[in-house]
Parts: sequence; C-alpha cells; structure tokens
Amino acid sequence: MHDPTELIICDYCDSVYHRPALASHQQARCQRCDAILARHHFLSLDQLLALTVTAAMLLCFLLFYPILIVQTRGQTQSATLIESVLALAQGPISIMAITTAFAVLLVPAMQITLLLWILVYSRFSRRAPGFRQAMLTLTALRPWNMLEVFLLGAVIAIVKLTGRLEALPAVGLFALGGLSLLMIGIAGRDLPLLWEKLL
Repeated sequence: MHDPTELIICDYCDSVYHRPALASHQQARCQRCDAILARHHFLSLDQLLALTVTAAMLLCFLLFYPILIVQTRGQTQSATLIESVLALAQGPISIMAITTAFAVLLVPAMQITLLLWILVYSRFSRRAPGFRQAMLTLTALRPWNMLEVFLLGAVIAIVKLTGRLEALPAVGLFALGGLSLLMIGIAGRDLPLLWEKLL
C-alpha cells in the first residue's frame, strides 16, 4: 500500500501522481491539464520560522511608524496605517475603513499568528494542536490579504501628491513593502511545504 504522503493530487482535475523529487528551479506539471503540481522548496521550516518572526516585526513597524510624510507651508503631517483607517472611519465612506482594517491589518496579523503557531511547534518536531484547521484557515485567508494593493495605492498617492505638495515615503512604507514580499512567500508559495513536512 502506498504512503499517502508520497502521492500528489492535481487541484484542477484530480489526477493522482507519485510525488517527484525536484531539483532547484524545477516544477512538476499535470500531464492532463498542465497545472503546476509541485515546486522545489527553497526554504526549510526553520527559515520559514525566521521569516515569519521578521514579518511580525515588520507588522509592528507598520502599525506604529508613519507610511507617508506630507510637508506644506511649513507644516508637517504624517499618518500611520492605524491613523489612515481611523481617518476613513470618520468620512462618508466608513465602510472602507472596515474593509481596509480587515484586508490590511487583521488578515496579515491572523496569517502571521497561525504561521508562528504551526512553525514554533515544528521547531520542536511536533505538530501543532489544530494543525489541519490552522492550515485550512491560512488557505482561506490568502485571497483576502491586500497588502500589495495597499502598497501600490500608497506609492501612487506619493507620486500624485509630489507635484502639489512635498510628499515623502516614511519608514512604514518600507516596512509595508518588505511585509508584502514576505507574505507572498511564507503565506502563499510555501504553504504546501507545511502540509508535506508536518502532516
């Protein structure tokens, strides 16, 4: 009887294959529908844990350091991500504040917390309690993470304001950029690694 961890199922057409051993930069594709079945994993579980801790630190920077500094007529104004959400809540489109808080604050925080929960246990060669539910929640949250969309909006705002005001990127914007890149990797591309190694 085959070990289930040695099998891989296509997400699109349900074809079943033996899990291939992949070298660097290789990927396995489904013979029926050409979907990507597996990629070579560049990171170990310990490296994922280190990057997740880094993501948690960047999220703290993002919460407490300004994203944008605007200077006009001798006055300087800055806004953190939390201040931006609160400003939206006071305007006529307060529903945007809820959406922004959910997609840019709550979802990344939940993803980082769940990853830390899973990876800290894996560091001690144990599977975290509630592993399956945590992994399913991570998969469900992935489409709701809008950090890169917010980053693009912030960059566009700086470019648009530059002609009228003196708009400068601040520490929070660089933290946002770094966090966006990290979340794409640790909460997206490398999730299958957790299933393979810890299930």
